[in-house]
Amino acid sequence: MASSLHDAPSAAVNGTSAAAADSKSQVHKKPRLYADPSPPLFTPSDILSEFSHHDPTVARINNGSFGSCPSSVISAQNDFRLQWLRQPDDFYFNQLQPKILQSRTIIKDLINADHVDEVSIVDNATTAAAIVLQQIAWGFAEGKFDHGDAAVMLHYAYGAVKKSVEAYVTRAGGYVIEVPLPFPVNSADEIVHEFRQALQRGKQNGRRVRLAVIDHVTSMPTVVIPVKELVTICREEGVDQVFVDAAHGIGCVDIDMKQIGADFYTSNLHKWYFCPPSVAFLYCKRSVNNSDLHHPVVSHEYGNGLAIESAWIGTRDYSAQLVVPKVLEFINRFEGGINGIKKRNHECVVEMGQMLVEAWGTHLGCPPEMCSSMVMVGLPACLGISSDRDALNLRTCLREKFAVEVPIYYRSPKDGEEGGVTGYARISYQVYNKAEDYYKFRDAINQLVDNAFTCASLPNS
Repeated sequence: MASSLHDAPSAAVNGTSAAAADSKSQVHKKPRLYADPSPPLFTPSDILSEFSHHDPTVARINNGSFGSCPSSVISAQNDFRLQWLRQPDDFYFNQLQPKILQSRTIIKDLINADHVDEVSIVDNATTAAAIVLQQIAWGFAEGKFDHGDAAVMLHYAYGAVKKSVEAYVTRAGGYVIEVPLPFPVNSADEIVHEFRQALQRGKQNGRRVRLAVIDHVTSMPTVVIPVKELVTICREEGVDQVFVDAAHGIGCVDIDMKQIGADFYTSNLHKWYFCPPSVAFLYCKRSVNNSDLHHPVVSHEYGNGLAIESAWIGTRDYSAQLVVPKVLEFINRFEGGINGIKKRNHECVVEMGQMLVEAWGTHLGCPPEMCSSMVMVGLPACLGISSDRDALNLRTCLREKFAVEVPIYYRSPKDGEEGGVTGYARISYQVYNKAEDYYKFRDAINQLVDNAFTCASLPNS
C-alpha cells in the first residue's frame, strides 16, 4: 500500500525506524519569502565577491544557458555534500527528506500553488518533460487515446523537448503539430493567431488534441509567450492537458500557478534562480488525470506519489535540491527580492540590446515588453551568417578571439528576401553583469566588420 506523501523511504525496504519515519513526515511551517528582520542589502563589492569564481577575462552575457550560482550558495551546497559523506546513513534516514520538503514548500509559495503535494523536485526541465510525456505515451499504449490523436507544440520549443515528444508521443502513435511562429515577432497577437490555427489543424478528421506543450520563454530565439492566453484557448478548444515548459521561468518572469492555469508547469532553478546545477521543479495540478505520473527512474518509492518518487531515485548527489532556503536568503539581500531582480534585469537587458542595435543599425527580435531577462539582437548583415554552422562558428570565434560568451542564432531568410538580418545574438542580463560586458561585445563585432570579416572565412563554414 502506498505510504503518505511525506513518509520516509519504505521501512520494509530500507529499514527505517518508526521514529525516523515520523521525523520525515513532519510538514515544515510556511517559509517567510521575505526574511524579518531584513538582512542588509548587497553592495556592489558584495556582488563582485559572490561571483568572484567567474572568469574575469570573459564577458559572460549568456546567463540563459547555464545560469549562475553565488559563492555563498556553493558553500552551503558543499556543506550538505560533506554532511552526507561524513555520515550518509544519518543524513539519509533523518535529514534528506525533511530538507527536500522544505525546498518544495518554498517553491510552492513562490509559484502560488495550492498544495506542496503539487510540487516535485527533479533534475531539470527535460526530466520534467519526460515525466509528462511518458504519461501521454501510456495513454496511447493503454488505449485511452486513439491512434493519430494530436499533440501541439511551438516550432521554437526547446530541442531536447522536441526530441522527447518524438520519443514518447510520435512513437506511441500520436500526431504532432508544430505551431509556426514568426521571427522577428511584432506582437503577442501574432502568436495567438498561429496557435489557434494549429489547434484547428489538430482537431481535423475527428482527432482529439490530447496535449499542448507551450513555452513560457522560448530559448532560441527568445521571446516571452502569452502563456495565460494560450492556456485559456486550450480550455476553450477542449485540449485534454496543457504542459508549460518554462525552463527560463522562475526568477525571469512572473509565475503564478492559479493565474496561468496549466496542468503541468516546469522551470529550472539553476538558470535564473541562482541554484547550482541541476535542479528544477515540476508542478502538477491536482486532478484525477494527474494521479498516474511517475519518475522515469523507478526506485523504492514507486507508487508513493511523484513528489516522493522524485525525492529518492537512488544514491546520488541531492545537494542542489537542498540549498533553496539558502538561495532565498541570497535573493532577499537585493532590493525588492526576486521581483526587484527581474525588473532590473529586464530593464538592463533592453537598454543594452538597444545600445547594440543602434551601434549596428539593426533591430531587436521582439518588442521590449515581450523580452524577459534575455533579448535577441540583430547582427550586421555583412557578417554573412547563412547557416546554423555559421552561427556556431561565429560564437566560437567570439569566445576564443574576443573572450565574449554569447549564443548566435541563424534565421533563414524568407522567399525573395535579400540583404536582411539573418544573424541574431541572444544576450542575457543577470545581477553580476556590467555595461562593460556589452561594450566588449559591441567592439568585437565592430572590429570584425571593420576588417571585412565574413563567416565564410571561418574554418568548417
